[in-house]
Amino acid sequence: MLISRQGTAALAATLALSALSFVSTASAATYKADWNFEVLLNNKPIGFHTFSLTGDSERQTLTTEAQFDVKFLFINAFSYRHDNTEIWSDGCLDSINATTDNNGDFLSVRGQRNENALEVTSQAGAQSLGECIQTFAYWNPDILGRSQLLNSQTGELEDVNVIVEGLDAVDVNGETVEAVRYRLNAKAGAITLWYSNDESRRWLALEAPAKGGRTLRYIPVRVPTADDLLA
Repeated sequence: MLISRQGTAALAATLALSALSFVSTASAATYKADWNFEVLLNNKPIGFHTFSLTGDSERQTLTTEAQFDVKFLFINAFSYRHDNTEIWSDGCLDSINATTDNNGDFLSVRGQRNENALEVTSQAGAQSLGECIQTFAYWNPDILGRSQLLNSQTGELEDVNVIVEGLDAVDVNGETVEAVRYRLNAKAGAITLWYSNDESRRWLALEAPAKGGRTLRYIPVRVPTADDLLA
């Protein structure tokens, strides 16, 4: 297996811009935002990861799909599939329904929030988590202020910490966007994230460690414009 469970889990997830940060200035009208990333392993294309966010200022639904295939001598040496639907309310996870095929290792995470806690069931069993839980939702920059995030592949609540590394630039939709680079330290290693250096704080790109000292990169094919998120 070329990519560790924790590494791909943190990436799958379920879970990449903050629903609260941009909808707080929006009206109650519904909106839709889409992210489409080409995924590279050591600069070689291996698949894609897409995110679609719909909702209004009170409630949002995120659907995400990832497909990775790593070939060696024309043979498929590793495959990864992840599908996840999350419902968010007031910046907290209301429900999660995630399935993962990690090179033949089948996993699922189900969760529903009640009045006091998020009840989660996974291969590890059932657990009752805190009232306001967030996943590794890279689209949501609010996760950068969290000390724990829910792994949408394993159902584990992981300790994390975030460091601001500085300003950078990312090519997006044919233009160069000024970005802030962050390092999110998680169980599987350090994940580098780029967010636009403007009011929208839109998620732009990602790099993460993979097994064997390799690097997984998310190259933006399509991300929402700042106007999309601040309309």
